[in-house]
Amino acid sequence: MIGKTMLIIISVLALAALSCSLTVNLPNTRFKTGPTTTEDISISYPASAEDVAELTLEFGAGELKIEPGSGEELVAGTAKYNVEDLKPVVKANGNQVTISTGDMEFSGIPDFRGDKYVNEWNFGLGSAPMDLLIEAGAYKGDIELGGLSLASLKVVDGAADVNISFSGPNLIEMETLRYETGASSVTLEGLANANFEQMNFKGGAGSYVLDFSGELMRDATVNIDAGLSNVEIIVPDGVQARVLVDRGLANVDITGDWEKTGDDYELAGEGPRLTINVNIGAGNLELRNR
Repeated sequence: MIGKTMLIIISVLALAALSCSLTVNLPNTRFKTGPTTTEDISISYPASAEDVAELTLEFGAGELKIEPGSGEELVAGTAKYNVEDLKPVVKANGNQVTISTGDMEFSGIPDFRGDKYVNEWNFGLGSAPMDLLIEAGAYKGDIELGGLSLASLKVVDGAADVNISFSGPNLIEMETLRYETGASSVTLEGLANANFEQMNFKGGAGSYVLDFSGELMRDATVNIDAGLSNVEIIVPDGVQARVLVDRGLANVDITGDWEKTGDDYELAGEGPRLTINVNIGAGNLELRNR
């Protein structure tokens, strides 16, 4: 029988390999390419100013870039593609708006490396209150949400390489931030600025960085559920935080001023309190403060 220490070593080695190269052995989807088209996307706010917009972005594969826009429209930007079936489809019904990557069904993961296939969205979002849902597959994401007014945020993706940042405060209180991902590399920065009451993060076999920099404006609770993963949690100096860990074979590394009592880790500070519950089956959990 393999001992617990040996299983930890095996898990760590697997995660080290994962962090260097994320490979998913699935068949590639082949498309018929054509000329590269750049299409303008412009969507107005709901007619009633009292309605909170519900914006859904259904992005199959490619490159997705989101940033704050001018504020005059709910969404403004461009979609660039060279496969006709990837032409974006916009559907609006009252305060609900959905932008999707056509009606194409993927039988595998398309190879967007190089210049063969092109599917790029570059959107600016307005500053009026909205619920934002991002559903994506195998993609590269560069998403800046600071300075928006997000009442809620949910991201669901697959084999992704994503950076989401709140470089400035969310202008309204966010009830819940949810993130569900698979074999991905995900970095979330400026999370204190998101101004959420509760955050739920669920990951599979991936590498995840959760950086709670920014200004924590109220008590917040974070629930992290990860499998064979490398999870890094960063909390700024001066923020009072508590991390409670339920771990199977996971290894926990501490850098900074954390005080440890069993699987309970505390960071002294003032102001609102950050409580983080971590359930990790195997791999690495790193706690840092700076």
